[in-house]
Amino acid sequence: MKKVTAILLGAGQRGAEAYASYALDYPNELKFVGVAEPREDRREEFRRLHGVKSADTADSWEKLLERPRMADCVLICTQDQMHYQAIKMAAERGYHILCEKPISPDRSELEEIGKMAAEYRPVFSICHVLRYSPFFREIHRLLEEGAIGELVDIQHMESVGYWHMAHSFVRGNWRSRRLSSPMILQKCCHDMDILLWLAGSSCRRISSFGGLTHFKKENAPENAPANCLEGCRHREECPYFAPRFYLEDMEEKGGTFARVVSLKQDRASLLQALQEGPYGRCVYRCDNDVVDHQVVNLEFENGVTASLTMCAFTARCERVINLMGTRGQIRGNMEENRIVLEDFASGRRVVTELKVPKGGHSGSDVSMMKDFVDLISSGGGRESVSAARESVESHLMALAAEESRLNGGRVCEMNENRGVQG
Repeated sequence: MKKVTAILLGAGQRGAEAYASYALDYPNELKFVGVAEPREDRREEFRRLHGVKSADTADSWEKLLERPRMADCVLICTQDQMHYQAIKMAAERGYHILCEKPISPDRSELEEIGKMAAEYRPVFSICHVLRYSPFFREIHRLLEEGAIGELVDIQHMESVGYWHMAHSFVRGNWRSRRLSSPMILQKCCHDMDILLWLAGSSCRRISSFGGLTHFKKENAPENAPANCLEGCRHREECPYFAPRFYLEDMEEKGGTFARVVSLKQDRASLLQALQEGPYGRCVYRCDNDVVDHQVVNLEFENGVTASLTMCAFTARCERVINLMGTRGQIRGNMEENRIVLEDFASGRRVVTELKVPKGGHSGSDVSMMKDFVDLISSGGGRESVSAARESVESHLMALAAEESRLNGGRVCEMNENRGVQG
């Protein structure tokens, strides 16, 4: 199997650290030969770590894709609304493509990509990493084997985590529907995809409720400043006080979020970045508009029903699922990698503790990269676990859920939301 060469568009936390780091751990399998990133510090760090030539770096993804094809594959990890054009240009060059989710927040773009994906011969995958997790693969296997009889209903909980919400969806890049995409698409297209996969059927109809309840200026404590470092008197009781969170993250938790604020991981640099950049802002005085809680009800063509709850106000960032069948029940927590199977007839209760690879999403990020690289290196022969053709469906489900929410919970028929996909 030959070593695969790649270029990266967008050297942020997901692109550079979650995905491209695979090349540093497995240099005999994957080599990056180009990078496009608007932030000079991140672009230079990536160039140095991966040994990319200076001539093969760019400050915009367009500049890199305008060149003749320079690698086997491209990882598209730019902001949400940039994906569509990057996919089109990469396809014109004949690259194998791995695109970060969401593919696009625009229905017409999704429909066009769906048609393209059905005919595109190189590998075209989406970073729906949960399909690669040992946790959801085991649940899928149990359902396929009929371990709980006929699946009837699924309850799924996406616990965002109060700190993750503040970092990414209030202060961060995904705080605005206009700048990125709706929360139910950006954060939960993973979960929509998993429900679609586990139900084993297309979605028939969908309804949704939710809103932005807490992170608004009217909820700001009295006299709270615009920036946490400007002498906020509420710092002790506020769970969102930025200096405390990012300093603790840097010193105790490996700095995953702190590195987004500042690549220089020392106290002075971090505090300066909080003072000057968006991550030090009071969470009640930001320009955010995405929801902080949302519920979705789904009915699938095969009669399976499901509910998805997404909520910011949780102590942990975790996914919890409950699957109910005619002969048994499966309950699990992805972050604990623990699955409990109960059989109604025998009363048998089986607890499975899964061993997973290191890395984000309970090892899913690494597993996805391995599958993508293997597909290219071996010359294809099978479809990707997270093929773009299938991923479009779950994106349309998310957009239908958002349409329902904006229209007071009105039921949306999916055939009306698939367009040319229907």
